[in-house]
Amino acid sequence: MPATEQMSNSDHEPAPLAHAFVTTQWTRVLEARGDSSDAKAALSDLCAAYYAPVFAFVRRNSPDENAARDLTQEFFARLLAARALKADPQRGRFRSYLLAAVKNFLADMRDHDHAAKRGGGTAPLPLDAGTDTSPGLEVADANASSPDREFDRKWALTVLGRALAALAAEHVDDGECKQFEALKPWLTGDNENLSQADAARELDCSETTVKVAIHRLRKRFRELVKTEIRQTMNDPTQVADELSCLMAALSGS
Repeated sequence: MPATEQMSNSDHEPAPLAHAFVTTQWTRVLEARGDSSDAKAALSDLCAAYYAPVFAFVRRNSPDENAARDLTQEFFARLLAARALKADPQRGRFRSYLLAAVKNFLADMRDHDHAAKRGGGTAPLPLDAGTDTSPGLEVADANASSPDREFDRKWALTVLGRALAALAAEHVDDGECKQFEALKPWLTGDNENLSQADAARELDCSETTVKVAIHRLRKRFRELVKTEIRQTMNDPTQVADELSCLMAALSGS
């Protein structure tokens, strides 16, 4: 993805963090083990933000889109209703936790579905075996790489999208919406048919000014991407590694 090409290896190092590091959403969840209202609110916010990767994973395991949406909704409902959070704080990545949780959920759905077909139980969702045109739920091997890659790709796109939205909001607050909209293509990779000279004419400034503004925009965008990643991690020193993983997911490597 062109927007990620601006993140060179030198950009993978997170900025030095103050000792009074502000507790992130995921650390709030882990520290309270999901028992407090604060932790539950933080988990709810994270789940809402990262719905798309989970749906993408479920969809790759189910040929029916409506069934996939129902399963995704059921997964989050169960996750948010759980009294205790089963997570390893040493691993510390919400991405890893959520992927493992949805794999376990789909395995449980498969087991319940099979039990219901044998007459030994009732499936909690309508997971009919299907017809010739609607084959029903097909849960892939949990170790299969394709759904995992799709999960990570959607996760990376969500991180970038949330960082871009935050950047846009900053420009609204600063009264610089016009400049942001004019220069945003250099972040999203939609500038193939644009030139900095075109942007300069639109903004009534010099090309040098545009070049500097794009550089600053990209720098701030990278900072916001790292900030978003920190919200999903327990250990801020691993931000660089997580960023590398997500960039690899986008590049398909």
